[in-house]
Formats: sequence, structure tokens, C-alpha cells
Amino acid sequence: MFLKRIQLGLVHVAVAMTLVPINSTLNRVMIKELAISATLVAFLASLPYLFSPIQVWIGSYSDRHPVGGLRRTPYVALGLLLCVAGVIVSPQVVFLMAENHWLGICAGLLAFGAWGMGFNLASVSYLAMASEISGEKERGRTIAAMWFMMIIGIILTAIGISRMVDPYSPVAMQSAFWIVGLIALGLGLVALVRLEPRVIDFSGGETGTTWGQMIRTIVGNRQARLFFVYLLLLLAALLGQDILLEPFGGEAFDMPVEATTLITAIWGGATLLALIVAGILEVRVNKRIVAQSGNLGALAGFVLITFSGLTSSRGLFFGGVLLLGAGTGLSTVANLSLMLDMTIAQQVGLFIGAWGMSNALSRLTGALLAGAVRDLVTHLSGSAILGYVSVFAIEAVMLLAAVLMLKYISVTTFKKQAEELTIIEKAAASTDG
Repeated sequence: MFLKRIQLGLVHVAVAMTLVPINSTLNRVMIKELAISATLVAFLASLPYLFSPIQVWIGSYSDRHPVGGLRRTPYVALGLLLCVAGVIVSPQVVFLMAENHWLGICAGLLAFGAWGMGFNLASVSYLAMASEISGEKERGRTIAAMWFMMIIGIILTAIGISRMVDPYSPVAMQSAFWIVGLIALGLGLVALVRLEPRVIDFSGGETGTTWGQMIRTIVGNRQARLFFVYLLLLLAALLGQDILLEPFGGEAFDMPVEATTLITAIWGGATLLALIVAGILEVRVNKRIVAQSGNLGALAGFVLITFSGLTSSRGLFFGGVLLLGAGTGLSTVANLSLMLDMTIAQQVGLFIGAWGMSNALSRLTGALLAGAVRDLVTHLSGSAILGYVSVFAIEAVMLLAAVLMLKYISVTTFKKQAEELTIIEKAAASTDG
């Protein structure tokens, strides 16, 4: 199982590596260097998540349709190829946008759309594979290992890009994106070799599941609805800061590109240490306690970052980044382990797809909220700093709401309700037949 965890972690690293150039370096260059509207940047960065509902269908479809005896691997490989293609062409699209606005936007829809479709294909498939390969008892450790490796990958990628774009130039950035994309592709494809066991004597591939049945399976379960909204609020807050944290560092403290890129590495270092702690606590402490500790830590981080902008304090800013990273690490392991628990046999892909859709919608909501609020408050107040801190304050409130919701979520109740709905669906199908 140790080797399988390493392989799963490498697949996760490969997909995550494609996030860093787009959500870190590229958005800072678009907002700060090219003076492109933060709202437009947020829309393009979150455009991929408009495809998120397809995760439910992909998960359900892959449950029932192995390709060459493999349920998940082909979808992961195709998704990774699309992610890499989107990363490689994104710098050219951005510079085209600065020269020819509307043509650049059209090209941006294609580039960011390719990355988004790839992300949806890959993420739902490898998380379903992780759930199936690990089993219920090993899921916490698998999640901790995957995210531990992912954060290391993000840190190394951020540091590598920082060095490759120092001094900054369009050519240097394009070269850096090519290198990151090709490394991610090679890493992911190698990791997929003999990772997933082949399905033997599989039956049921011809059985279709309609969109109505999939929606009823999820919406009809009160615990599933509650967990969906909980993830949406939590992740919108945690991930919505992605497109603003580095531009905020440049705007509030006059940091150069290479310095703000290292903010991601600082955040990643704190997250990495928290993942180690969470992995240790996972077998000793209730997941909900670990999750709440992480949620509250991230909440405190947002509060510090907000006050850092109001007081022009770098110390508060970096303290907030450290708390945000530590809280994210604890919250990630506990909540994703909880997420993998909230599935039932034969429908793993379907439920992972639903939680993946919530994840993607949270990124969409968080990014659009961040960009729109930042621009609106900046326009009304005449202060860019006030625009940024308003977003961070709203994200703190969203985290507080998630903290209050978590105490009402129960894995046992979820599975009981899911099994009852499955029995009802089968009875209805039998009656219709």
C-alpha cells in the first residue's frame, strides 16, 4: 500500500503543479503588470469550474464503464493532458489579450476551458481511485500522504518559477510554463503505470444512470445536501484568496514578482507542517475536531491578513499567511478524509463527483466574489487596499458559517439515508419495469 500511496501522491502532484503557474504567477502578472481588470482575471481563472457539474456524470460513468479493464486511469491521463495543454498556451493568450483584447478573451476561453475540463476529468477520477484503493481504514493516511506530496510539489514549483522569472520578462514566463507543464505530464503518466488494478468479469457497464437519478441520489439525502453546502462555503473561503494574495502583497507592501511568488512557498511550508500533524492526529483524534481546529486556524489567518492591510504591517501579513497555511493543512486532511467516507459501495464515483463539483463551484464562487468585491470596493472607496481587505473579511465570515455547520454533519446518518434512497430507487425501477 505504501507504493500505491506514493503513486497516488505523484498523480495529485502532477495535476496540482499545473495550478501554480495559473493561480499564482499568471494572475499577478495580469493584474499588476498588464493592468487587466481583477474581475476579468477572476472570471478566466474560475472559468474551468463552470464545467464542474460534469464531475458527477464522469464519476458515475466511470463507475460503470471501464476502459481496457480500468475504471479511472484513462480519465486521469486524458485530464492531465488537457491541464498541461492549458498551462502551456496560457501565457501567449494573456499577452494576446493585452494586444488584442477581444481576440485574447476568445483564446482565453479555449485555453482556460481546456485546463478546466482536464481538472474535472482528472480530479474526480483519481480521488475515486484513492478511495477504492485505500479502503475505509487507510483513507486518512492516503489523503495525508497525497496532500503532503502535493504541497512539496507546490513549494518546489513556486520556488522554481520564482527563479525562472527572475528577472521577469514575457519570454522567461513562457519558458517557465513550458517546463512546469512537461514535468507535470511526465510525472503523472509514469505514476499511473500499474497503479489501478484491472476490473475482472465486470458487469453492469450497459446500465445507464440518468441525470435525474443522479440528482435524486444526492439532493434526496439531507446529509449530502448539508455536506455539499459546507464544502462550498469552506473551500470558497480557503481557495478564493488564491487570485488575490500575491497581488495584495505587491499592492500593499510593494513586493516584486519574485517576492510575491514566494508567498505561495511560505503558505505551503505552513500547510506541509500541518499535514504532518494532521496525519499523526488522524488515528488519535476525531476527524471533526481536527477539521474544526483547521477551520478556526484559517479564520484567524484571514483576520490577521485583513488587519495587516489596514495597518500596513508586513508582520501581521506573514503571520496571517502562516496561520492560513496551517489551518488549511489541518482542514484538508480531516475534511477530505471525511469526504471519502461519505460514499457508498458501487457509487463511489458518483458521490466523489458531487463533492468534486462542490469543490469546483467553491473555487468559482470564491474567485468571482474575490475579483468582483475587490474591484467594486476599490472603485467606490478609491482605495485598492480596502478592496482587498474587504474580500478577506468576507472569507472569514464564510469560514465561521462552515464551522457552525460542521457539527450537524454525520457520516453514519449520511450512509443510512443513502442506502434508504438506493432501495427506493431500485424498487421504483422494478415497478417501472
